[in-house]
Amino acid sequence: MEPTSPKRLSRPVYEGLPWFYIACGAAALTGSYFLPSGFLSLFIGLGGIIAILVGFVILLRRRDYRALRSQYVDPDALNVVSPPEKGEE
Repeated sequence: MEPTSPKRLSRPVYEGLPWFYIACGAAALTGSYFLPSGFLSLFIGLGGIIAILVGFVILLRRRDYRALRSQYVDPDALNVVSPPEKGEE
């Protein structure tokens, strides 16, 4: 049997995910504003804040990874697992 490669998202979908999280979070915050006060409004509002934060964290981590990768001569070397050193096995 051949080893299967992990499933990956297409590049446009992958690049758009943080913006999707941010848009859903903003929609949830807006929706919670128009709901009557109560547990449901609080729950949806907190979910919206969390979605916005997750979207921004993903955007910033991708930016930092790309900046780090651009400083290397061989950027693909960052994705290679190094063998364990002596005494670490």
